[in-house]
Amino acid sequence: MKPIEIYTSPLCGFCHAAKKLLTQKGATFSEINVLAQPARKGEMIKRANGGRTVPQIFIGDTHVGGCDDLYALERAGKLDSLLAA
Repeated sequence: MKPIEIYTSPLCGFCHAAKKLLTQKGATFSEINVLAQPARKGEMIKRANGGRTVPQIFIGDTHVGGCDDLYALERAGKLDSLLAA
């Protein structure tokens, strides 16, 4: 599986939903809490091409986007291949 990084905030319901789906898929991920590590928020925005909301999800070199984007990949049947590639 490709490395997965997810920028989150502990109070974010969308973050919890994204992590739940990844966990159900058996994927392990590195979580970067931008509230606990505010200096990392600028890094997130740059990597996410200006995306300022959490979660911001990266699978390998691919910027997936947020929770809705992750679930859209799952509905389209493309998430498993992205995780496995």
